[in-house]
Amino acid sequence: MRQQLHAEWTKLRTVAGTGWLLLGLVILTVTVSVVAAAAVSCTSAGCDYDPAKISLFGVQVGQAMVAILAVLAISGEYSTGMIRTTLTARPRRVTVLAAKAAVVTGLTLAAGSVAVLASMTVGRRVLLDNGFTRGPGSPMLSLAEGPMLRAAFGSVLYLALIALLSLGVAAAVRDSATAIGAVLGLLYVLSILPFMIADPAWQKLLWQLSPMNAGLAVQATTHLSTLPLSPWAGLGVLAAWAAAALLGGGLLLRLRDA
Repeated sequence: MRQQLHAEWTKLRTVAGTGWLLLGLVILTVTVSVVAAAAVSCTSAGCDYDPAKISLFGVQVGQAMVAILAVLAISGEYSTGMIRTTLTARPRRVTVLAAKAAVVTGLTLAAGSVAVLASMTVGRRVLLDNGFTRGPGSPMLSLAEGPMLRAAFGSVLYLALIALLSLGVAAAVRDSATAIGAVLGLLYVLSILPFMIADPAWQKLLWQLSPMNAGLAVQATTHLSTLPLSPWAGLGVLAAWAAAALLGGGLLLRLRDA
């Protein structure tokens, strides 16, 4: 397994787009988060916004870079024909997918941690400069408090799960453009469906099933009782999506010819 990990790491780090996608993850996440924080205005009565969700708003955009990186980690080999060489050298296809998953997840965790930490730090500073308070005499939660730590840590995990979901879809679909379209559609299109339906029961169900809506519940630090799912349960829904995608992709990778 160690040799396979080294091989996958070598392949991914020598692809020109890898570094740019990771850099794009950081830049997009931080920039959009800062813009969102700067757009918040508060009254003397306080702000009825969630500071963590505002400071981490850029995760919703940066996740696209993660999805593209994970898709290209396997579908790129199909487009060049290198996958045949890979599977000839390493006949255990599930091991190949597991190695790709480990490398992609590791890179996502590293870049995601930088993006989330920078977004939380800068976003909080911008919110404070805008006079953000939870109410008269109620200062904003510090970054070291439990809810904010959960939002930050959960956001990094969210990005890692998006990478695994994307990798699983790409293993099943093979084609880069189709896989990227499928993942982004699953994330963004499914996330807006609950707001297009009038029935409250269906709204709640679709929200709970949406990998993006459910997964990003982990960022919530206020009004938790109004959420259709608790923060960690929401992240669990995304984990189930990622597991299903990897299981399906791994099964198809094992059964089909290269």
